[in-house]
Amino acid sequence: MSTPEPVAPPGGTPALTGHGLTLGYGNATVVHDASLTLQIGRVTALVGPNGSGKSTMLRALARLHRVTYGRVALGDGVAADELSNRAFARRVTLLSQSRPNPHGLAVSDVVAFGRHPHRRRFAALDRTDREAVAWAMGVTGTTTMATRPVDELSGGELQRVWLATCLAQRTDVLLLDEPTNHLDLRFQVEILDLARDLALQHDVAVGMVLHDLNQAAAVADHVVLLDRGHVRARGAPADVMSADLLSEVYGLRVEAFVDPDTGVVRTEPRGRHHGLRNRAGRPSHHEDTHR
Repeated sequence: MSTPEPVAPPGGTPALTGHGLTLGYGNATVVHDASLTLQIGRVTALVGPNGSGKSTMLRALARLHRVTYGRVALGDGVAADELSNRAFARRVTLLSQSRPNPHGLAVSDVVAFGRHPHRRRFAALDRTDREAVAWAMGVTGTTTMATRPVDELSGGELQRVWLATCLAQRTDVLLLDEPTNHLDLRFQVEILDLARDLALQHDVAVGMVLHDLNQAAAVADHVVLLDRGHVRARGAPADVMSADLLSEVYGLRVEAFVDPDTGVVRTEPRGRHHGLRNRAGRPSHHEDTHR
């Protein structure tokens, strides 16, 4: 099977590319001949309904899902499967949805796991390792919990610890699978801001799966819309997130408009009860008469 060249955003430098990826589970194909390029200094968001293949595609880029057809390559053209696990982990890291729940360890010990690809076997942390751990904990707001046992953390706190562990690897590519899950509103915003900072200030290529279309529009330079395993559209958020296309893909009416204050595209799904409540949140007269 041929592997077509992926369509990349103009003007950027590739860091990680999936060429013509076909992916599946057993005999079921869930991603069909899909291509994707992550670029240095840019954030790419994968969006689409449940079951569209977003997380499977991200895991394939991280070498955690077998590629049926196609090829994953680093920006220098080296095939991902030609690298050792340690060499690959020095260049690409993934914050996945499912992670182990370590027991009997302090937060700083868990974050230090991120330095494993850079250390000799059984070697102690050196100055570079300690600086990387301190930086990762600082940017994720986990420094104050360094000595706390991870067993005592909330789901949101543990999410930030695992993100710090990924950042401690100091890779050129960061993959995030639904990174705002389990986080309260403040830390959702901070995680997305951090993704932008890593791209803009540290030239990291960030690829993330997001369910929230408004979060994707706010954080991403490039959006890839998946539908039943096919790439339906790719490009700038305003180009991909049209009302007609989103309504078709998600199977309900979705409005899309550009926020006049921010210039960022916003989306609003319209359910059966949309418009039946006034702005104060009280049932409208129309709704009240149908109780």
